[in-house]
Amino acid sequence: MNRPRRKRHERGAGMGIGRSRSPGRESSTTPHRNSGAAIDRLIEPRLEPRAAWTSIVTRQATLRRTTKETDVEVMIDLDGSGAAAVATGIGFLDHMLDLFARHARVDLKVAAKGDLEIDAHHTTEDVGITLGQALRQALGDMKGISRYGAAHLPMDEALTRVAVDISGRPFLVFRTAFARDKIGSFDTELVREWFQAFAMNAGLTVHVETLYGSNDHHIAESCFKGLARAVRDAVAIDPRAAHEVPSTKGRLGG
Repeated sequence: MNRPRRKRHERGAGMGIGRSRSPGRESSTTPHRNSGAAIDRLIEPRLEPRAAWTSIVTRQATLRRTTKETDVEVMIDLDGSGAAAVATGIGFLDHMLDLFARHARVDLKVAAKGDLEIDAHHTTEDVGITLGQALRQALGDMKGISRYGAAHLPMDEALTRVAVDISGRPFLVFRTAFARDKIGSFDTELVREWFQAFAMNAGLTVHVETLYGSNDHHIAESCFKGLARAVRDAVAIDPRAAHEVPSTKGRLGG
């Protein structure tokens, strides 16, 4: 009995051999016409761009800390525009936090009331504590962050180097000296106190070193601006590793 002969193209029909592709289909799934399916599998799933990723994960925190000495409330948005509303009752500290927000490109609100009739120590320290804790909370699971940031920040005759590691293991190296005890009414020793409080509570390793400078205001400002630029780079999302914790341990801290 003679069986009907199959058409040649039917032999491979189950594997897609001999099929014609829909117009435009190849370009929508394959970046180059000569790329094969194996390459497509290697590059999938494709990472979302930073803008899309940050719109899904909101990196914000609001925190309030109240003691018998101070009442501090902080709001931070790590993906902000650099807007700031700061009122601590300490003019110089307000100035430093305003420029920190601007150059870190974070939105920041700080409201503080403290025992300024004694001095500015408690308020300055507690603002550093609360801002550090808010930053740590806003970072969430830390997936996708660049983790490291560093800057050489000039301020007229002063130059300060700041390096930051969002390690989860807080540490501060502060090699900056001031010629005077005060900048206006602000005690210069409180610059280090603020950095200490901030680094310890944010879980950051922070190195600050003023290489040279003679004007105390410029030196202090270069420290805060340098920190801002380093933090800006460290918290930035790396689109190539947007869903990974930047550590071979698989976690940060401890």
